[in-house]
Amino acid sequence: MAAQAAQAGLEAWIFIPEDLEREKIVATAVYGPKLVRVRGVYDDVNRLCAEVADRFGWGLVNVNLRPFYAEGSKTMGYEIVEQLGWSAPANVVAPMAGGSLVTKLRKAFEEMETYGLAKGTAETKVYGAQASGCGPIIEALHRGDAMVAPVRPRTIAKSLAIGNPADGPFAIQAMKESGGWGEAVTDEEIVAGIRLLAQTEGIFTETAGGVTVAVARKLAQQGKLSREGATVLCITGNGLKTPDAVSGEVDFGPVIDARLSEVVELAEARELAMR
Repeated sequence: MAAQAAQAGLEAWIFIPEDLEREKIVATAVYGPKLVRVRGVYDDVNRLCAEVADRFGWGLVNVNLRPFYAEGSKTMGYEIVEQLGWSAPANVVAPMAGGSLVTKLRKAFEEMETYGLAKGTAETKVYGAQASGCGPIIEALHRGDAMVAPVRPRTIAKSLAIGNPADGPFAIQAMKESGGWGEAVTDEEIVAGIRLLAQTEGIFTETAGGVTVAVARKLAQQGKLSREGATVLCITGNGLKTPDAVSGEVDFGPVIDARLSEVVELAEARELAMR
């Protein structure tokens, strides 16, 4: 939002929770918007933004301009099918905050089938992923409820920490209608998911991606994922936004002098350890 406003020469006000990760704040503030930090969580910010839009008549992306934002989410569904050679994936696992992405992925797959752009996409199963510290959609799904009960977020996955998700009921409907399901994972499992993706695929994701990977792993262990085609994990954020989530879990390595002999010692020790 801040970058596009700067490019277009528009004034932008950005409202965020005050405890958002420093890296995300810097990556926004560099574009020179009017940055406002709000005491509270995303739910408090969203409520305030609705009041601001009503008072000033401003266009706010997540409020009165939301239809454009939400419909734009469908492009991820289109691109998934395109990058699979215009074939339908069997399963798609996506993170849920407000629930819009899962809902729009389902809509994209249905539209591609309806308009003959790809075959079998309406049969793709959609799975939702949340953190157990803020999983109101998953809790409602597991209870068998159509409506979502708000919760107070307590998770390292701050980008998913919406305790009162606006699209929660629609996300539940999308998962059920597609034959999919949803799960939630702990902060420890989120960190493990980040590391697993980095060490096996060379992709460093933020906490939301860790949620997706960890939930996909849990769903696979439960036998929930179809084996009749590709499984796609939606990784929606770069790990450089949330490095503190894993900084205490990684090995920073030894410190040596700039001498070949010291590298030889390290290599020999490594070889002995692997025997």
